[in-house]
Amino acid sequence: MKMVQAIIRAEKMDNVKKALEEKGFIAMSIFEITGRGEQKGITLEHRGKKVEVDTLPKIMLEIVVKDQEVDTIISTIRTAGRTGKFGDGKIFILPVEMVAKVRTDEVWK
Repeated sequence: MKMVQAIIRAEKMDNVKKALEEKGFIAMSIFEITGRGEQKGITLEHRGKKVEVDTLPKIMLEIVVKDQEVDTIISTIRTAGRTGKFGDGKIFILPVEMVAKVRTDEVWK
């Protein structure tokens, strides 16, 4: 099993969530985070003055899937979350040794 961590633009969350649901990936954890990447933030104008904002709001999704589902998850997130501009995000794939359900005592390895 693998854990997919995807950091995406906040405004793309609904598109990505809907696309994942359509592919059968319903269960996920969603976190509101701030971060910075290659774009190193943005410059805004507030009351006539330029303000440097070096961390931007992002969404992080965590989804645990079977090994053979990783490519589907990646392509789905890319398609639904892409704008083609800096700041579209990153996808990380991590190994998962075991999942233990709290309610039923089931264990998946």
